Amino acid sequence: MKKQVEYLTNNTYDTLNSLTSETKTVWLVCHGIGYLSRYFIRLFEELDPVENYIIAPQAPSKYYKDANYRKVGASWLTKENTQIDTQNILNYIDAIIKDEKIPSHLKFVVLGYSQGVSITSRWIASRRIKCDHFIIISGGFPKELKKEDFTFLASQTKITHILGANDPLFTQEAIDAEKERLLKILPHITFKTHDGGHELNIKSFISL
Repeated sequence: MKKQVEYLTNNTYDTLNSLTSETKTVWLVCHGIGYLSRYFIRLFEELDPVENYIIAPQAPSKYYKDANYRKVGASWLTKENTQIDTQNILNYIDAIIKDEKIPSHLKFVVLGYSQGVSITSRWIASRRIKCDHFIIISGGFPKELKKEDFTFLASQTKITHILGANDPLFTQEAIDAEKERLLKILPHITFKTHDGGHELNIKSFISL
């Protein structure tokens, strides 16, 4: 018999730069499978350190990536207990945002890379997060999300989908089908590509 219990847990997250009176943009960035937040956040070092403050949550499920048990990666979700794990993760991100006390006048960007797309999109939809820009990079959009889940977003909210032209994880058929579906859910979405593969290319969105 499978049972369920609630308990209090803790998790870390990483930040880059400082939240000051000179900050203009706050980024919430969720890494892909196999990353740790402290390494993923380094990809954003090209952003102006005075004007940008970056918050990188840490996926809770960690594992060894090599046979020598030295390299550690992490995963957000699997097909096991997905709904429970999703709610736990969304509660964790809620706690981060509450603790960070982000001033409401700052520009707020939410970015999901690879598996991080599943987290950021569900968080925005379930919490009705009115971000200024939602950036989707090299990741699949959750199948359960529909147009009605995002109708609260302001018309000026930017939504950008970015994919590497040589990404081995997506066939052209899959890309075309995903674009068609996303246009129905997020009509104002913009699609961009870069010359790389399954990677976060900061030059593809640094000027957006």
